[in-house]
Amino acid sequence: MMSTSILLPCLRRMFSDRGGNFGIMTAVLTPVLLGAAGMAVHVGDMLLSKQQLQEAADSAALATATALANGTIQSSQAEAFARNFVAGQMANYLQSGVDIKSATGVSVQTNTSGNSTSYQVTVSPSYDLTVNPLMQAVGFTTQHLSTSGTTVGGHSQTQGSISMFLALDKSGSMGEPTTTVTTESYTYKCNPHLNNKGKTVYDTCTGTRTRYYTKIEALKLAAGNLFAQLNSADPNAEYVRTGAVSYDIIEYPASSLAWGITGVTSYVNALQANGGTNSSGAMNTAYTSLVAKNAAGNDAEDSAHKLKTGQIPKKYIVFMTDGDNNNDSSGGRSYDTLTKATCDTAKSKGIEIYTIAFMAPPGGQALLQYCASDGSHYFQAEKMEDLLAAFKAIGAKASAQVTRLTN
Repeated sequence: MMSTSILLPCLRRMFSDRGGNFGIMTAVLTPVLLGAAGMAVHVGDMLLSKQQLQEAADSAALATATALANGTIQSSQAEAFARNFVAGQMANYLQSGVDIKSATGVSVQTNTSGNSTSYQVTVSPSYDLTVNPLMQAVGFTTQHLSTSGTTVGGHSQTQGSISMFLALDKSGSMGEPTTTVTTESYTYKCNPHLNNKGKTVYDTCTGTRTRYYTKIEALKLAAGNLFAQLNSADPNAEYVRTGAVSYDIIEYPASSLAWGITGVTSYVNALQANGGTNSSGAMNTAYTSLVAKNAAGNDAEDSAHKLKTGQIPKKYIVFMTDGDNNNDSSGGRSYDTLTKATCDTAKSKGIEIYTIAFMAPPGGQALLQYCASDGSHYFQAEKMEDLLAAFKAIGAKASAQVTRLTN
């Protein structure tokens, strides 16, 4: 047995000897230091990834709500739209093999009140972020990240009132053919044979043949397209009033301004081509119909719309001709002069004038260019397809006034 006198000095020397302490401490603290370093790096990565994910969620929610409000997508397409948007936003940040689409939740709530519709879109993406090697060294593998973004978007739909009067040329040249071909059915006598009395009789057969549309037929189709657009924008005939007047060398009784498009449609469909050309009386009727006074001395159209919708209507004249006004009895151009004067007065009153020169000569074109509110209100139609497009464009512009979306 070692004596106490020998043991105690040995213990004192061992405890007082500091050699090797740093190695021991390093061995003990190394895992802790690695974990701390890994945690510091990971926190930075996680914060950046979280910010990127939040921005993707917010952007996807906003884009989806906007697309729904604008009618770009339907509600049934919103979920896929939002998921694809998130995936696109995160494409440059995600680690290989991460499927963020299936891990993105999308909620769409549609709220309708009167003419207002809003869409509340919530997009909630998530994914597992693989940690750095230092964190893996101390036992961690992934960090779950999730966030959510919500946006409310939509529109309020307001109705705008309009009154539109058409002044349409039905002169003899409107009976001439266009260059557009149509196919029609017709009947003819066929299969001659003897009846029981020995008399030759015929069966009635049906065939088809091609022919050219006449200008007046083209006008009816084109005007019908315009009326259909107005009716689509105002199916209950609450915001649109229409009227029409036709002319050749004389002016014919007009279809007075009325709610909807029923009366004016029947009027235009009954037009027959004949006579010369004098637009002055018809244009005056179109103008005076839009600014006529009622029994109380107030603007009749304004009062009619105010009574029904509380609004002041936007007023339009649609002026169409395929010809040149005939010289008056004294050989002058008074018909042009009178028409231009009416156009000047109408425009000074805020009435928009659309004009269509349908296969018209230079004189007719010049008159209609003068009468149009501006260059965008003048249409030169050299064939039937141009006429259809012109009336369609006018219908679209007028319909946009009837149905307005405010985001």
